[in-house]
Amino acid sequence: MRQAYKYKLYAADRNSRLDRQRIVACQIWNHCIALHRRYYRMFGKHRSSSRLKHRIAIMRKYLRPEWQLLGSQSVQDVIERIDRSYERFFDWCKKRTGRRVAPPKFKKRINYRSFTLKQAGWKLLGDDHIQIGHCSYKFHNSCPVDGQIKTVSIVRDAVGEFWIVFSVLNEAIAAKQTVTGNTAGLDFGLSTFATLSDRITIQAPQPLLQLLKQLRKACHNVSRKKKGSNGRRRAKLALALLYRRIASLRRDWQFQTAAKHAKSYDVICIEDLSLQGMKALWGRKVSDLAWADFALILKWQGLKYGCTVVEVDRFFPSSKLCSHCGHIHEGLKLKDRKWSCPSCGIHHDRDANAAVNIRREGLRLFAVRQHEAGHRLREKAA
Repeated sequence: MRQAYKYKLYAADRNSRLDRQRIVACQIWNHCIALHRRYYRMFGKHRSSSRLKHRIAIMRKYLRPEWQLLGSQSVQDVIERIDRSYERFFDWCKKRTGRRVAPPKFKKRINYRSFTLKQAGWKLLGDDHIQIGHCSYKFHNSCPVDGQIKTVSIVRDAVGEFWIVFSVLNEAIAAKQTVTGNTAGLDFGLSTFATLSDRITIQAPQPLLQLLKQLRKACHNVSRKKKGSNGRRRAKLALALLYRRIASLRRDWQFQTAAKHAKSYDVICIEDLSLQGMKALWGRKVSDLAWADFALILKWQGLKYGCTVVEVDRFFPSSKLCSHCGHIHEGLKLKDRKWSCPSCGIHHDRDANAAVNIRREGLRLFAVRQHEAGHRLREKAA
């Protein structure tokens, strides 16, 4: 099981070396993008990453010795990032389905966030110190790293602070909770964050809405300042701090809520939403509720506590389907929050009815997958 641990680095005055390495990574990124584009104009095809790695290695040795500040494996990771981005773009060009994927572009130094160290270039010194190159750095060890560390990423956020992210491979199976026998369907909504099939509602704090006045004032302060001035730099820093506070409040609530429900249920069924279409209709509120982030956190908490999360297809008519008789009410509109089934006459709350239908469909999918997995195991044993 792959995990990630994120810690904040101390000694901001000593992080200038890390910042120079990040700038070098940005320069290599932009140089590789330029080479890719020129190669495509000349020959009409993609340049392989192996040839690009060889060229950058020669440049680091003879033409750009300042690039040697960044380790060789970190340089290779920059090239591999670009290669993965082009692969996703070419796959989208072939299929032309889903959200449009753009090719990698040039990046400004201020927008280039991180570089990654693999097997070499770093060494743990105790519980809260790490050596990167020839320098030692202290980080806030909020929880112990459990597992084999595969990569170490140095990330600079919009505030200018540095964070260290360990990507860990943990072979140990997560300790499962006592089986509760409870299953639930979860229907996301705008009036309430989510409704469970047992009619429990979840209300989200919406931190962006709570701090919207402060956010507008901070944005106005940035726009009033002269470009390039120290006042504008301080105003942008205050704005970045406010954005980070909003994200932290939202993420903290999501983790607490996801852990609570992962401990309470054995199987949770959720719906797969078209968030891009919903953002076009409702905009800021959809981003503030952050259903996609909550779904990812819920899956992670499910792995941790032994809860299975099943996704139901977005085209399943969970709201229109009567949970009592199975009739599909085609005339149901979005504004109809309560409705009566034309077939059996049962009165439904829209969100609670959808949650019940999501639970049934999710359990059906879960049973089918369990049957297919058992069939594959029997075939392999035979």
